[in-house]
Amino acid sequence: MIFKRVIPEYAEENRLSTGRRVLLLLHLDFTLITSLLLLAVVGLIVLYSASDQNMELLAKQSLRLLLGFVVMFLVAQLTPETIKYWSPWLFVIGFIMLVLVLVVGDVGKGAQRWLSLGVLSFQPSELMKIALPMLIAWYFADTVLPPSFMRVIGACLLFAVPTYVVALQPDLGTAMVLAASGTFVLFLAGLRWRTIIIGILLLIPTLWIMWHYGMHDYQRKRVITFLNPETDPLGAGYHIIQSTIAIGSGGIYGKGWLEGTQSHLDFLPERRTDFIFAVFSEEFGFLGTLLLLLLYAVIIGRGIVIATQAQSTYTRLLAGSIILTFFVYVFINIGMVSGLLPVVGIPLPLISFGGTSLVTIMASFGILMSIATHRKLVST
Repeated sequence: MIFKRVIPEYAEENRLSTGRRVLLLLHLDFTLITSLLLLAVVGLIVLYSASDQNMELLAKQSLRLLLGFVVMFLVAQLTPETIKYWSPWLFVIGFIMLVLVLVVGDVGKGAQRWLSLGVLSFQPSELMKIALPMLIAWYFADTVLPPSFMRVIGACLLFAVPTYVVALQPDLGTAMVLAASGTFVLFLAGLRWRTIIIGILLLIPTLWIMWHYGMHDYQRKRVITFLNPETDPLGAGYHIIQSTIAIGSGGIYGKGWLEGTQSHLDFLPERRTDFIFAVFSEEFGFLGTLLLLLLYAVIIGRGIVIATQAQSTYTRLLAGSIILTFFVYVFINIGMVSGLLPVVGIPLPLISFGGTSLVTIMASFGILMSIATHRKLVST
């Protein structure tokens, strides 16, 4: 059976409150679900301001959040064994869809990233964000760790090919996330120092090749502008300059909700999506930003605990990769908006306006909750 009703038997179960027992029966982790709900509420509050109080946009995001939490709940009901069984098949489906994007995908804003499904459009690279770490974890699940050098080479090929296909769309941000998720599984599998050193040495010529032959002109310009935004203040450097002004102008306490001038006077670009963190920082200031980062830290910390307590190689590798990839989302987006990293298209999880990415992130948390709550089980 794909879905299996089980009762988690933890040693401390008798000390749990009724509410937490209910959550365990539903295969939901208390810390994760509480933190994610708080983050979703914060996201709606910020989006309301960033969209100039656009209720239609807020309603769309609310429906997407609802869909995301439903997907998370359904995935949490799957046993880790079921998730492991479907890992290679999900990867195959995702990769076929990636190839279809290059052939018949919809083109928008100079990129070919979407498949049209009639009334809906779907971005297959988002599915690959889940499928890729699932496959690499499955690849290492029944092998002796740390893996041999040839085994590592095989894993690198498995995540290098879809990463390259995504980069061709072009979607450098998602390609970076895919590469990171696969690398995290390798790292968690316990790479030998010799393998790590060889990987670093191979990375240098790879970066050179990517710079000259794998990146588009606008992507190279973004990196150059990141190093010195003032070289093109009204062009490629405009995003970084305006976002850092917004963050700095928030001060300690912020200008107040709905009172941000950079966003409401239309100086800040992409304020509903990739640069929404700048809106938050301007309106809620340094203290508000610390609280938001603390909320993300709680989620990441709980994910790490789940990974360390997982009972099989597959679940440990998968849980660790999922939560570290989530950290990459947060780190790259905030670093990008703060001018510490080049501008790439990576949203701030559960805060930025979006659909496919949001559902993908929630599905990954469903996997985490499945791993956390399907540990010691007895059939009812």
